Amino acid sequence: MKCLRLLRTGAALAVALAVALGTFTLFLLCPHMSPPSYPDLKEPPVTPTAQTRTPPPSRPPPAPCRANWSVAELPDFKQQPKHVRNFLLHKHCRDFTLLQDVPPAKCAQPVFLLLVIKSSPSNYERRELVRRTWGRERKVRGVHLRRLFLVGTDPNPLEARKVNQLLAIEARAHHDILQWDFEDSFFNLTLKQVLFLQWQETRCTNVSFILNGDDDVFAHTNNMVSYLQGHNPDHHLFVGHLIYNVGPIRIPWSKYYVPNIVTQEESYPPYCGGGGFLLSRFTATALRRAARTLDLFPIDDVFLGMCLKQEGLKPASHSGIRTAGVWAPSARLSSFDPCFYRELLLVHRFLPYEMLLMWDALSQPSLTCGKQMKIY
Repeated sequence: MKCLRLLRTGAALAVALAVALGTFTLFLLCPHMSPPSYPDLKEPPVTPTAQTRTPPPSRPPPAPCRANWSVAELPDFKQQPKHVRNFLLHKHCRDFTLLQDVPPAKCAQPVFLLLVIKSSPSNYERRELVRRTWGRERKVRGVHLRRLFLVGTDPNPLEARKVNQLLAIEARAHHDILQWDFEDSFFNLTLKQVLFLQWQETRCTNVSFILNGDDDVFAHTNNMVSYLQGHNPDHHLFVGHLIYNVGPIRIPWSKYYVPNIVTQEESYPPYCGGGGFLLSRFTATALRRAARTLDLFPIDDVFLGMCLKQEGLKPASHSGIRTAGVWAPSARLSSFDPCFYRELLLVHRFLPYEMLLMWDALSQPSLTCGKQMKIY
């Protein structure tokens, strides 16, 4: 009996020692984490989806881009607005971590028209209305439409964590978010364009045409397909609201202010307004090639005009693309009349609820208008 008690005691000690060693090992493997900065926010549950997101081929994360402080010695640098100084300090930075990507199935089959929409991170309502209306992924006249939103990170660090969670939820639900780890701002729209062109080179090569636009445009995608089916994707095409004979705005309070410290040129090459334009895959390749050789410029649509000029190409005007909006021919008429939009390709500056109203109106078989214009 004494031997039995000793055996039981030894066994108990062995179990206790094993538990203690396991706990100590777990403590070493899982060190204490500092509490989250937002204790009231919980990580959203992962919603199972039918399509599994496959990560892109792994590559080392890019090293943080350091500011080029040599530009601080330029004349008038300290007198410039903060966003201009930030642009000058970081305009050499072009490699950023891709926080949200889309699955390979997005471009697994030939895509006739890729809807590439520039969106601010917090513009959730606009993205949802685009998804519900003209940005729906579908077949039109026998060809496929696919959708992407291009976003950076919220400039406000206190909001960035919440907004990144929101974008992660959207990415899981819709598979349409491309988010890079750079501060989303007006002067960084050019960076957004360049990063998309780099991504498209390897991840979505079988695209025929691209609509590049803002998240507050209304696009008549059926009309776009009808227009584009008359063009060859392997020829040059870059059409929109053509702007020419203009130059940098030197007024500091303007959104488009570009001081001499950024460029001393007094004129821009012809370009299409950045609210929305159409291009072929041939032209996308040319833009990508030129972008590698040019310094970034803070106004994205002007930068693309510079890229076209570098490649010996020209943008063209299309009367169906109205990035300056639509005006009624009479004060007695509403510029929101769907008959003004029935034949257009794209109109800029729609509120989210207006987008839904216009899409619904144009989708009604009973819509009756007067004289019909053929503009595509």
